[in-house]
Amino acid sequence: MIYVGTDDGVLNVTEDSGTNWRRTTKFANVPDMTYIDDVLASAHNADVVYAVLENHKRGDYKPYVVKSDNRGRTWKSISSNLPERGSAHTIVEDHVDPNLLFVGTEFGLFVTQDGGGSWHQLKGNFPTIAVRDIEIQVRENDLVVGTFGRGIYILDDYSALRTKMADLGEFELFGVRDPWLYVEGDLWGGQEKGSIGDAFFTAPNPPQGAVFTYYLKDGLKSQKAARREREIEVEKEGGDTPYPSWDALRAEDREQDPAMYILVREADGNIVRQVSADSGKGLHRSAWDLRLPPPDPINLAENGDRPYWMPDPVGPMVLPGEYTARLAAERNGVLQETGEAQKFVVKSLAASPEITSDRRALQAFQIKVAGLQRAVVGSSSAMAELQNRIAHVRAAIVETPAAGGAERDVLQQLTTRLADVGVAIHGDGTVAGRNEPAPMSISSRVSSLYYGLIFVQSVAGGNYKNSYGVAATEFAATLQSLRVLGNDLAALENTLEVKGAPWTPGRIPDWSAE
Repeated sequence: MIYVGTDDGVLNVTEDSGTNWRRTTKFANVPDMTYIDDVLASAHNADVVYAVLENHKRGDYKPYVVKSDNRGRTWKSISSNLPERGSAHTIVEDHVDPNLLFVGTEFGLFVTQDGGGSWHQLKGNFPTIAVRDIEIQVRENDLVVGTFGRGIYILDDYSALRTKMADLGEFELFGVRDPWLYVEGDLWGGQEKGSIGDAFFTAPNPPQGAVFTYYLKDGLKSQKAARREREIEVEKEGGDTPYPSWDALRAEDREQDPAMYILVREADGNIVRQVSADSGKGLHRSAWDLRLPPPDPINLAENGDRPYWMPDPVGPMVLPGEYTARLAAERNGVLQETGEAQKFVVKSLAASPEITSDRRALQAFQIKVAGLQRAVVGSSSAMAELQNRIAHVRAAIVETPAAGGAERDVLQQLTTRLADVGVAIHGDGTVAGRNEPAPMSISSRVSSLYYGLIFVQSVAGGNYKNSYGVAATEFAATLQSLRVLGNDLAALENTLEVKGAPWTPGRIPDWSAE
């Protein structure tokens, strides 16, 4: 079947590759001479054809979307609830579900799950703009949308839209497309475009890793939000909304905000990642980068030793294989899994001969290095806390008449010992600050080791392993010194508490009513 539309609103059809043509009948509820913007023969039924027409040149901005079930002999309108103002320009049909259609109009993109019985606008981060062309990438189930003035948009894997709204539960996690495992490249040498400049066109890549599409019927609401919704409904009816009790308000004030997560498990059931998810009402997406948790997701981003080119803390890569994902809702600190688990396979993208054949051994070493990185970063933060406590103790001694030379001597020793630990972990600032070469610090060694290792899939070389051995030996002694120092500082704080010193961070005041 071949359909050809003309600019005077006539649609012709041939069933013999163009030898004989016939004119289809007049479109239902469409003015004469209306311009045919798009024609689509169904991929599911040879008798079905769609046409999209627009008549804006005559001051008519209605969307005209029509369908024929008999090769154009008769037509019916499927415009249904499309906005009255917004000419239609293009239409596509899903290659799996014949009732799933997409229509581009002057003011946005619309979808129907019932063959045009009702339409819904696709919004999210998609602008209200003229949609002039739509194509479907069949292999990936991607919707490619061409707009007038806003470029090209891609809705990755829209297959969740094949599920009818009526069939969705309260919490619904859709099937997960099998992701490829690889290290994302940096072709242009830097953040996004490097030094190429804005004139070089680029567009953002889709999220790397496993992308989860999920639906929350009502979303998660705090006790306060749920109460206000009930009160608003009562107020609309003119009813009374009594002031909540103090116990109820106190419970609302103390409630931890509800949260949604996606729990990712290996085939043996072991949880490898807890991915944060949106807890609001509606359809959402979250992505997992196919990595284990970073060594310290809270403090790592604030650590001065992190390389400038590292945008976010990341953990070691997971192994190829089968995984499952399941939604979990957290309310008042209690995490409860809900809905069905979805299986997916992490596939290895063997794009380089350098990729190791023993991924498990590589991952084991990466995890070991990540553990050292976590401990070093944590020790650095602990040092900052100890420094703060020492500063407060120094001020408190001045205000404590009972404190004498013994306490000051201990404090001075602790200050010197903490500075020595700082040299070991962060380097000798006295030497380096005068532009002289100084021994490599533990933090710099471990940071370089970790970030140099975390983005490779090749066998960890001897250099890495030797460097790890040096760092581990140096850090073990330094960590022990830090622990002893912490205990000695606590002992000094206890002594000052007995002598009536002002409160300082790290201790709870001792007091008795008698």
